[in-house]
Amino acid sequence: MQVIGIAAAIIVVFCVSAIRILNEYERGVVFTLGRFSEVKGPGLFLVWPFIQQMVRTDLRVITLDVPTQDVITKDNVPVKVNAVIYFRVLDPEKSVIKVANFFVATSQISQTTLRSVLGESELDELLSRREMINDKLREIIDSQTDPWGVKVSLVEMKDVLLPESMQRAMAKQAEAERERRAKIIAAEGEYQASEKLEAAAAVLSKTPAAIQLRYLQTLVEIAQENNSTTIFPIPIELLSNWMEKKGS
Repeated sequence: MQVIGIAAAIIVVFCVSAIRILNEYERGVVFTLGRFSEVKGPGLFLVWPFIQQMVRTDLRVITLDVPTQDVITKDNVPVKVNAVIYFRVLDPEKSVIKVANFFVATSQISQTTLRSVLGESELDELLSRREMINDKLREIIDSQTDPWGVKVSLVEMKDVLLPESMQRAMAKQAEAERERRAKIIAAEGEYQASEKLEAAAAVLSKTPAAIQLRYLQTLVEIAQENNSTTIFPIPIELLSNWMEKKGS
């Protein structure tokens, strides 16, 4: 009886230890006597001890922070660039069988790809065409991780750090560009004003009385703004009619 009791206890412990529970976002890659048998989960199932082994795999999106990489661009400018990568496991079987550690492998391939792609780009492209470079990085990394059952959904460069000398040179360039635009705008304003003055002079030359009225208007404006005595030249034409009437 004791032997039967011990055997029953061993069977119960054996069955209890075979119970496995996986969450909705997890899968279990099961090996039977060292050979792949199936992918199980989620939920409750049995994995027999000593006969089967299970490797738990997370199917959620993983965020990988790529460390800062020293890169020399195509136009020989040294920069420091870091990035972030979002990926997830699509095929648990491949992620366990095809690569020893898919997280480390993805991290390493991301770093080498980041240095390679940015080394083929010029600094202006790196600063102004980041979306295109991000898409290119994602395509290359995804093609290399696809045999491992890993899908890269997004790659984003976070910071592009330039040397201080390059930052000062770019600041001077931006300042010079702003001054150039300001001078062009001022010159265009002068040109447009000269055109308007030319048109106004042409109109005034056709009507001498208009010139006289303009003199008087200017005199009134000066008298309102200043309290000092103002000597204002009066054209002889203004007094010619008055002098003729007085002489007659």
